[in-house]
Formats: sequence, C-alpha cells, structure tokens
Amino acid sequence: MTKFEIIMPKLGESIIEATITRWVKNVGDTLEEDDSIVEIATDKVDSEIPSPVEGKLIETLFNEGDVVAVGTVIAIVEIEGEATEESGKPEEKAEMLETEVKELSTAVKEEKPPIETSASDFSQTDKFYSPLVKSIAKAENISISELDGINGSGKDNRVTKDDILAYLKNRKSGATPPKPAAPKVQLPAINTEAGDQIVEMDRMRKLIADHMVMSKQVSPHVTSFIDVDVTNVVNWRNKVKESILKREGQKVTFTPIFMQAAAQAIKDFPQINASLDGYNIIYRKNVNIGMAAALPNGNLIVPVIKNADEKSLLGMVKTVNDLAARARANKLLPDEISGGTFTTTNFGSFDSLTGTPIINQPQVAILGIGAIRKKAVVIETPQGDVIGIRSIMILSLAYDHRIVDGALGGMYLKRMKELLENFDVNTII
Repeated sequence: MTKFEIIMPKLGESIIEATITRWVKNVGDTLEEDDSIVEIATDKVDSEIPSPVEGKLIETLFNEGDVVAVGTVIAIVEIEGEATEESGKPEEKAEMLETEVKELSTAVKEEKPPIETSASDFSQTDKFYSPLVKSIAKAENISISELDGINGSGKDNRVTKDDILAYLKNRKSGATPPKPAAPKVQLPAINTEAGDQIVEMDRMRKLIADHMVMSKQVSPHVTSFIDVDVTNVVNWRNKVKESILKREGQKVTFTPIFMQAAAQAIKDFPQINASLDGYNIIYRKNVNIGMAAALPNGNLIVPVIKNADEKSLLGMVKTVNDLAARARANKLLPDEISGGTFTTTNFGSFDSLTGTPIINQPQVAILGIGAIRKKAVVIETPQGDVIGIRSIMILSLAYDHRIVDGALGGMYLKRMKELLENFDVNTII
C-alpha cells in the first residue's frame, strides 16, 4: 500500500487560493476514480475535486471553511501498490489532478511555482499569506511583524502581491506608506425582536454584497431610460420559435436578440465598452457581454459571452442557452465568468418594468432590460396619427459618470431602440 496526495488544483489564471466548502467524502470512505472528494469555492466559481485514483481516504488536512493555497496537499488517499520515484513527485500529482477537475479552464497558463518558505517562519502570526507573498517576503528579508503591519487590499484585508511590492518600493525610497483615504463606515446598530430569524449570508451572497457596495463607492452612477417598440421582435419570435426548436433543438428567447443589439450598439459607440484606471481610460478591443443570471438559491452569477459582436443570431441563441443552463447547474468554467467588458441584466424575467442596475466593476455601464407589455400607443403614419396595440419595453442604462456623460448614454440607448424597432421580421437563422 502507498499514499497518494490530493492537491488543491489551479482553477484559473488569476486564482491563487480556494475555500473548502464541503467534504463530500469522509475519512475511511472508499474512493473510485473520478469520485468527488471535496467541494471548493473561489471568488469566481464553485467547483469540486474528483479523485484521480482508486483507494481509501485516510486523512483530510483542512476543515470546511478553510482557505487553502493552490498546490497545497489537502487530503491523503491510500492506494494499492508501491510508491515509485515517478509517482512520488508532487508536481506530477498536481498536474494529474488538475486535468481531472471538472470546472478547470483549458486555457490556464503555466506559472513558475513560488519559492517555498518554511512554515516555522510564519508560526508567529495568525494571518493568511499566499505562497507568492511568503516568497517575496523571504527574498526581501521582511520580518513577520513587518509583514503583519502592511495594509492588505485583498479579500478580508489580505496582503496581495501588489500590496507587498508597493510596500517594498516605499521602503527602499524611504517614503511612508500611504494611509487609507477615508475612515471605515460605521454601520448602524440593529435591534432584533422576538421571533426574528438571523441567517448568515452564504459565501456567494457575501461576495455579491461586497461587490455592489464597492461599485457604488467607486462610480458615480447615472441611469437613463428609453421605451422601445419591440412588436417586430415579438412577431418574428412567435413565427420562428417552433421551427427553430424542431430544427436546432434550441429555444428562442428574447435575450439573444437583445444581446446582439447590445453588441452592435457597442460597435457604434465603443466608448461604452471601457474601464477606468485612475485617470486613464481603457477602451476594450473585445466586446465581451456579461449576462446576469439568477440561480435557484436566489444568488446571481454573470456568465460572459466572449466576442459577442462576432456571433450570428443563431450562434447567439446557442451560446445564451448553453451558458444559462450551465449557470443554473453550477457547471460554468472560471474563464466563462471573467473578462466581461459590458453587462446586461433582465428585469423582465420577473415581470418588472425597469430598474436601476449597479455597474459591474471595472466596467463603466450596464444595460437593464424590462418586461415587454402590450400597450395602446400613438402610431404616426403618412395618413395621420392612429392608436394601435404594440409591444413596448423599457431599457435602462446605468453608467459611470466619470467618463460616460448623459449624451453618450442617451445615444447608446437611442441606437438600441433603432436596432430593435427596425428588426427585420423576415430574418432567417
């Protein structure tokens, strides 16, 4: 019998750690190859680690809720056979496991492993430091007390690579590290009464809450609205939905049509497809549209349609359906929820007329799609004005007023209106 180490795999190019959310298998359980051992979560996506070998789980090295660095051994499996020189290499074990992880991105780049720092060097602190931060601290002779004094900008105030490099730059120049610009906001006291139920947010809801607060603090939000006659869109969908379902096995919803129009409008007004870095404006080359999707547990996730401006309408239908289905099943890859340059959110899914969405940082705009309602409206004709029944919806655009003015926001919405109202009812896909 020999022992096989289960390694925390790499789950994306920028991910250096993950949280153990649930041990699926217990110590003593027998494992088949590909059996799920543990569920993990990052700030991007939830996933699971399967066993690459058959054997018996004899030890788990971390508890549920622990944050573990990538490349760390998290469990020991006892397997048949004797250990060999090749099988004993931790690098090869990590590589084997990474290829088996179901949510692992196929586009992960190889990175040079960090220099190891002995655990005893950090025995005097309760703070978590990534292997890369430990490596830099060791190389630059930063003491533990000195490291503990660095203000961290990461999750839970953790020290990131940028934090320690900025500290080193200030230390070498003799400058004093800058202090936080503003005091921490004091939250109001909350009183509870008999019968109140207190439930702690789950991990994803905490991330959403922090992201929303950060966005409102970073960007001065302005929201513009426009009503759109989508009668042509509605009539076309009603005409083709059955034939496309039969021919392609795909349901045609309104979402792909709105996505395609949003991408086209971005090509016409590329200033909307941007980010802001200090006083530098970054105009994005790619049009990657995020699609906010509600999960069964009430949380939200935003899968991203990469290069949305290059997709045909049928391609958009297939992509939207695929991402939406895998989002609900928690099967999205890390790279599929990153890299967005613009976001849409569909209030109409819940019959809401409109809303004022919060910008998905570091983007500068988000499009809100309202419910489609039949209304009696005035229609201008060469023979005079008449009243008719039309399908009307409201689009809202929230934008960062630091670089997007009302004129640009209004022109983008007007272009969306033109594209949707002039949709060709004879479109073939």
